[in-house]
Amino acid sequence: MATKLEMSFKNAMDNKSTISVDNPKSDLTDEEVATVMQNILDKNIFNTNGGDLVSINGAKVVTTTAKELSVI
Repeated sequence: MATKLEMSFKNAMDNKSTISVDNPKSDLTDEEVATVMQNILDKNIFNTNGGDLVSINGAKVVTTTAKELSVI
C-alpha cells in the first residue's frame, strides 16, 4: 500500500498545481500541512509554467493499493 500527500495550489494564471510527497507520516495534522503550504507560498520557492504559486487550493492524503493479476 502506497501513501502520498498531495498539496494543491493555484498559480498566477489561476491554474492548479500539485506538489506530492511520498510516505507522509501517519499522524500528520491539518494544521501541520496548512503551515507547510503557507511557508511554501511565503518563501516563493517554486515556480510553475503558470507563474508563482499564489494561493492554497487544498490538500489530501491518497492511499493506493495494488493487486497483481496472473495473466501469463
